[in-house]
Amino acid sequence: MQQELDNIIRSTVNGLGYDIWGYEYRPQAESALLRIFIESENGISIDDCSIVSRQLGAVLDVEDIIPVAYILEISSPGIDRVLFDPEQYAQYIGETVKIRTRLPINARRNFKGEIVAVTETEVIVEIDNLDYEIPFELIDRARLQIDIKMGKFKQ
Repeated sequence: MQQELDNIIRSTVNGLGYDIWGYEYRPQAESALLRIFIESENGISIDDCSIVSRQLGAVLDVEDIIPVAYILEISSPGIDRVLFDPEQYAQYIGETVKIRTRLPINARRNFKGEIVAVTETEVIVEIDNLDYEIPFELIDRARLQIDIKMGKFKQ
């Protein structure tokens, strides 16, 4: 089901002329959340999100691959964007990221520090002068941290 969902999302969003930054599918017993982040060279407006939501919602309803009631959310990644793959992490080396893992690493699940390196399998985050190697397969969610007062990423 996951591969079929991925194919539908990518073909529909790309067919409308947008790029996919990433998406989250969070199924539960009685419902599910499908949150999709889209991008465009011209930026993303509310109208863009509405266009994608209507078209993708119609395709998902016809294909009927999500077995429960679901909420579909479409948005831009924003400046405090969620990171999904190694290439995205690599774009933000030197920036601050907040990571939550599915399982503990060194007795902790929450990390907030500077991205210092990225490999194919893990991101290395420096926190208080210590490097933590966090495997991508254990990351539940990662989001860039923004310093609004300074108008730039936190250092």
